[in-house]
Amino acid sequence: MRRPRRPAAILAATLLLTGLTVTGAQAAGPSPSAPPDSTTSSPPPTIDPAAPGLRLGDGATLAASHVLDIKSVVEDLGGEERREDTNADVTFALQAEVLFPKDSPKLNPEARARIKAIADEALAQHATKVRVFGFTDDLGSYEHGKVLSKRRADAVQEELAKSLGSDVTFDIRGYSEDYPIASNATEEGRTKNRRVEISFPRGEKPGPGSGSGS
Repeated sequence: MRRPRRPAAILAATLLLTGLTVTGAQAAGPSPSAPPDSTTSSPPPTIDPAAPGLRLGDGATLAASHVLDIKSVVEDLGGEERREDTNADVTFALQAEVLFPKDSPKLNPEARARIKAIADEALAQHATKVRVFGFTDDLGSYEHGKVLSKRRADAVQEELAKSLGSDVTFDIRGYSEDYPIASNATEEGRTKNRRVEISFPRGEKPGPGSGSGS
């Protein structure tokens, strides 16, 4: 004969009385945690810098220090544009459908405004070298994708050059279906893979008081 299940509140009380602690989903309801600056939080522990456990063993040395490359990725709600920032570079990825008609390297009229905004960012970063790489999905032949992705990269570079001038050098390539950023098994993934990426080194931000006054 199956024993009846006890309500959660009774079960929790029974466990507490027997010395057990109820946590997570076992408890009758969630308990809010105190904010970090709450007076109920415990003070930080005191650390003795001369403690033997903190010393390196005989002959041991610290590894060389290095700066971790922190990456920030921002994508608009429609996934049409993706921006990636690292300590060294800024990269924009624009879906091909935003830039071109289907299977075409001719820019849409509205694409020029987006490319102009990226050119303005490159100018703000004082970029002297800009990489423009084209990519496709894997539905067509590899060779067709190679030609189409390169022609699309060329079209974006020509539009960028109108704003960036002759002091900037370009590295332009077409990669066809290589280096996908999403699965080609779904149309959503293929849409992301059909793209043109524009990247350039990150410049130094101007310090306080720099720039022209108003």
